[in-house]
Amino acid sequence: MKKILIVVGARPNFMKVAPLMRALKNNGGFETILVHTGQHYDKKMSEVFFNDLEIPQPDFNLNVGSGTQSIQTARIMEKFEDVCSKSNPDLVIVVGDVNSTMACAIVAKKLHIKVAHIEAGLRSNDRNMPEEINRLVTDSISDYFFVTEESGESNLLKEGHCESKIFFSGNLMIDSLHFGLGKISGDNAPTEEEYGLITLHRPSNVDNIENLRSILDGLSDIANSIKLLFSIHPRTKNNIVSNNIDLSENIVIMDSLPYLEFLNVMKNAKVIFTDSGGIQEESTVLKIPCYTLRENTERPITISQGTNRLISPNRESIINSFNNYRFNINSNYNLPEGWDGKASERIVKFLDKIIRR
Repeated sequence: MKKILIVVGARPNFMKVAPLMRALKNNGGFETILVHTGQHYDKKMSEVFFNDLEIPQPDFNLNVGSGTQSIQTARIMEKFEDVCSKSNPDLVIVVGDVNSTMACAIVAKKLHIKVAHIEAGLRSNDRNMPEEINRLVTDSISDYFFVTEESGESNLLKEGHCESKIFFSGNLMIDSLHFGLGKISGDNAPTEEEYGLITLHRPSNVDNIENLRSILDGLSDIANSIKLLFSIHPRTKNNIVSNNIDLSENIVIMDSLPYLEFLNVMKNAKVIFTDSGGIQEESTVLKIPCYTLRENTERPITISQGTNRLISPNRESIINSFNNYRFNINSNYNLPEGWDGKASERIVKFLDKIIRR
């Protein structure tokens, strides 16, 4: 039986790995080892996802915790090398674009272990984003690539990767979305009145206080039209409080929510303001208008045929865009190919071929 080691480290990873773990278990042809690097160490940011998404407890927890980009990456690499040496896997699977993704891919390759990257090929073309560096490095050394949209495949081909190593799997995030919707199907909206949803966590938006003030000024203006629920990242909350940033009384602060609770809030929202990559995808499937407060996105299909609009993260742009489009979605809307809740099944079929090859 072939041994596959799967790495998770941060909140988005759990949502992508959960359906894959279930599909691999149902296949029965693989021995799976789950490694949690501990990159997200807050209970609401990690542990609760194991319960909500029915992920088995990890075989290894590296408990690396927080730190600078370099310190965290170094800790992951040091501890993951020991795991690989002990478990001797045939294949390491990394997902997404967090520090754990890049760090574990590097370690595996230096130990001559094959690497498969799920959500490969996405590009924002903004190298100021740490996630972009993680994507580029991971894809440059991976052996197999599972892509979620056409742009991923075209980017990999442009970068010189072999077409036979690229597999169009669809989007694992959407598998978990369908799974979660099934678990909360009877739940009601958290409030009877209409509301929008805010999430903000990217350093360029929340660590630059001038930018953060401008964004929140714009959202406070919009809150005069519709109540906004703010699912707040701990770092964002700390920056708001420590810098005495005022918010509209119609913006309701909520601490980070467990996945199923957050999903219930999101599915009932009338509009979403975010800088998250995953929420761009989820809002497209839920057909909720999404304003992404960034200068670029690595998920262009959410704009070309989804419900997403890319908005410069400043007060004037946010207000003008909302006034222009409000609750409308893309007139060219069409559910992206492979965003059907069956990506995990396709990935396992590809893995069968890879292992046998």
